[in-house]
Amino acid sequence: MNFFQPSFKLAEKTRDGARVKKRYHVPETPSARLLASAAIEPAMKERLRAVLATLDPLRLLDEIRTVQRHLAELAAGETAQVLPHRDADLERFLRSLGEARRGGEVRPTHRAPEKPARHWRTRTDPFETTWPRILTWVDTEPDRTAKELLERLEAEAPGTLGRAQLRTLQRRMKEWRRVMARRLVFAGTSSSGSQA
Repeated sequence: MNFFQPSFKLAEKTRDGARVKKRYHVPETPSARLLASAAIEPAMKERLRAVLATLDPLRLLDEIRTVQRHLAELAAGETAQVLPHRDADLERFLRSLGEARRGGEVRPTHRAPEKPARHWRTRTDPFETTWPRILTWVDTEPDRTAKELLERLEAEAPGTLGRAQLRTLQRRMKEWRRVMARRLVFAGTSSSGSQA
């Protein structure tokens, strides 16, 4: 903060009845104010310039976040480890700064409140009766899209389902395909029953 964070300093304050007028100096860092001051010896100014030349604000930010993450892990009861040396990761860190603001809170010490898992339905399942029939169609023609399946259902029973249920069917098919892919991947392992 002394070397990189400018701040306002009050230059004068005047009162005109109940109104107070304030005038400020141009924002400067505390180190810049010291370097501009005539009361500071030249040897001290050289020492300040030498310290400033060794500092990199981005590297300092990276170190601060690394230490914050380490402290958060210690507070959570995780095993204390030696702090990693982040020089090798600085390029990746710098690339991530442009996207950090989009994700909302980025401090390592921040924890979003956990939401309880939702286990209830807010609406009745529109595919409760037709889901077994959809599965038989997908077993014989696995490359069919959810849109094609919905059109086929509409053709068989007009008026029961509509375009409003397309997104629901797409989500259901995506989950079903994910489960089937896991079964294929873990079919030969002993943990296939628990993984699927």
